[in-house]
Amino acid sequence: MNFIEQNIKGVWVIEPIKYGDNRGYFCEVFKQAVFDEHIGHIDFIQDNESFSSKGVLRGLHFQRGEWSQAKLVRVSYGKVLDVAVDLREGSPTWGKHVTVILDAESGRQLFIPRGFAHGFAVLSDYAQFQYKVDNPYVPQSEATLRFDEPALGIDWQITPAEMILSEKDLHGLPLHEMTPEFLGF
Repeated sequence: MNFIEQNIKGVWVIEPIKYGDNRGYFCEVFKQAVFDEHIGHIDFIQDNESFSSKGVLRGLHFQRGEWSQAKLVRVSYGKVLDVAVDLREGSPTWGKHVTVILDAESGRQLFIPRGFAHGFAVLSDYAQFQYKVDNPYVPQSEATLRFDEPALGIDWQITPAEMILSEKDLHGLPLHEMTPEFLGF
């Protein structure tokens, strides 16, 4: 696996090495010892999966305080634009974001440490999205940052007319409300 740190410290793209022949391919998508060597030890406790159609935009979600989650995300079918926004108190890249195309063909993954809001937009007809987390889902700690926050200027690579959003995502909070007291990181 190749580990490539992004322009925000702690965010990593992980590229698998695929071994292929006329039958298809094989690759390792996660190996604890290799992950620990490059990123550090994370105790992932749960694997999640979602399936969405083109235009679905999920995010920008995060959990606050002690329930903050580190995530290792990948796409096993289709293609998405994945986004991570730095909300870590005192970070020199606070309020900045990383965007990465994740697709089944490349097998690329994105590691997002605790203290980030996360979301994705489906660019293919359908996408199956999988992610590991290191903390359980706790509804009362969940929050949503506005997907269309002007200060972020995220190009979701789909038009507003194509976007399919939940009520929760339509009513995300603005960036200026992401205070240390609110976030609790």
